Amino acid sequence: MIAEIPAAQAPVDPGSGSGVQPSDPSSAPLSVVARLDEITGVGLHAAHVIIAEVGLDMAQFPTPAHLASWTKVSPRTIQSGPKRRSGKTGKGNHYLKRVLGEAATAAAKTDTFLGERYRRLVRRRGKLTALVAVERSILVIVWHLLADPTARYHDLGADFYASRINKDRKTRNLVYQLQALGHHVTLQPIAMAA
Repeated sequence: MIAEIPAAQAPVDPGSGSGVQPSDPSSAPLSVVARLDEITGVGLHAAHVIIAEVGLDMAQFPTPAHLASWTKVSPRTIQSGPKRRSGKTGKGNHYLKRVLGEAATAAAKTDTFLGERYRRLVRRRGKLTALVAVERSILVIVWHLLADPTARYHDLGADFYASRINKDRKTRNLVYQLQALGHHVTLQPIAMAA
């Protein structure tokens, strides 16, 4: 049934009346299901369920945060006076949350950006919180792919966080930490092997 929806088809070149055929096959326009299938952890079945539950028109969700809030995968803080604690995300659409949970679990086992995001968060926050964070990341990606029919998913890579580290700031912070513990630190550059 999804294949019969005109908005679910690959974008059409208005000049020729047929699908755009670029020279690079990786940039060829894809249907909505095929674009969602490119996301790490999301398969054809998950793409079908996401389309069935969310729809194709993202005008009802002005931002990805609106979609995450509607799905109940956004973080929640409960505050009473000066005390703050995390709260449960809520029930939401149980069909969509089930599929997002399966996709997040599958993505967590991969060597991709989403897998590395899970591994970074699970060390500090625990397994369930890390899975919900990956679910939210997948949902944000879905929103961007559905909002722009020409957008394609490109994985940022498992080294995304490591490549963004400011080495000077990291060195300075580690030196301050060692000095706070009472150590005297002298920095010497390491000779690079030729």
